[in-house]
Amino acid sequence: MQKKHHTLFYIIISGIIVSCSGNHKSAKKAETEDTTDDIKHVDVYYEPGRFGGWPANHGLWSWDNEILVGFGRGYYKNLGTERHNIDRERPEEHLFARSLDGGKTWSIEEPAKDGVMIARGESLHGIEPAPEKMKPITQLQKPMDFSKPGFVLKFWMLSSGEGPSIFYYSYDKGKTWEGPYSLKVNKLTSIAARNDYMIEDHNSCQAYFTAAKSDHREGHVFTARTDDGGLSWQFVSWVGEEPANGFRIMPSTVKTGEKELILTSRVRNQSNRRIETITEKEDKGRYIDSWLSKDYGKTWKLMGKPVDDLGEGNPPCLIKLADGRLCLTYGYRAEPYGIFAKISNDEGRSWGEQITIRNDGSGRDIGYVRSVQRPDGKVVTIYYFMDKHKPERYIAASIWNPNNY
Repeated sequence: MQKKHHTLFYIIISGIIVSCSGNHKSAKKAETEDTTDDIKHVDVYYEPGRFGGWPANHGLWSWDNEILVGFGRGYYKNLGTERHNIDRERPEEHLFARSLDGGKTWSIEEPAKDGVMIARGESLHGIEPAPEKMKPITQLQKPMDFSKPGFVLKFWMLSSGEGPSIFYYSYDKGKTWEGPYSLKVNKLTSIAARNDYMIEDHNSCQAYFTAAKSDHREGHVFTARTDDGGLSWQFVSWVGEEPANGFRIMPSTVKTGEKELILTSRVRNQSNRRIETITEKEDKGRYIDSWLSKDYGKTWKLMGKPVDDLGEGNPPCLIKLADGRLCLTYGYRAEPYGIFAKISNDEGRSWGEQITIRNDGSGRDIGYVRSVQRPDGKVVTIYYFMDKHKPERYIAASIWNPNNY
């Protein structure tokens, strides 16, 4: 039976969530248990005077109802409406949030306390918190075992332009870490790596990264793989031609068949120069595109634009639902500022109506979504956000049911 599409939006008044859709439902309190089909919003991390941001840069992993998500933490500073409101002169840290109940409650973990994953590099928006305590970046000497049940692989870019990038790994669901190790792909070091990879067996893994373009700016998406537990990485293919103006970055990829892959990426397709605000007339052409590979990443064919307008731009998160459908979640950096989704019933050949997860944002500094499906079928979508109730940026999660769409 074909499902009816509803666009939901929420008006928050003194902690009460009012659902307005084609189905008229009574208002429910924000703390209602997520046993209903209503969308529930949860604070993952909020701290007065601090800034939480960019889950898509840090990664998300899950084991049934246990979810681990990374994010950056800094100090809030009002720098106006066109910049990230994080203090550039104070430390930025890399943290994790962990949920054991499918995203309803969260605890915060600080790996830097154990001397690992101390924030570093030019890609930070703040300063390095403790450079004197940083472990040296070395070359991996012992193969990683990707088959470990608690295995986690985390990449980090030291620069969003020319890199280089590093990685850490864990065998206990991110509680302890090994690294940092340098990432080289056939001696290519100009890599801005984020976390998009597929494990095949104990020593084989395929990953999807972004490299610097020939003009030394970000970015050009490519595929790489290792068959020796990460001791070496081999270049497989570029995804599309190098963008002449702008970039293609931040891939999010799923496997839809034995050798079939669908890759989505964030595209800026207009201007050569960096533009800070969407109000400038030339600053358009920011969207999500999609690519199809039928030979497991050796070649790629452009499929289309699942989302043809992202405001100022935001990365995609693509997941495959248990029923075989594809679910794409993303942030929108223009009015109405919010978090949205689309679903495909035909493996990305076409996409349904836009689903509003929330549209109560108060400005552009939002998004960088990561999503995962729980065993009960509901999706947990995690992002950073700003609203009218507090000035700080914070990490939030929305729990929603894709079977309603």
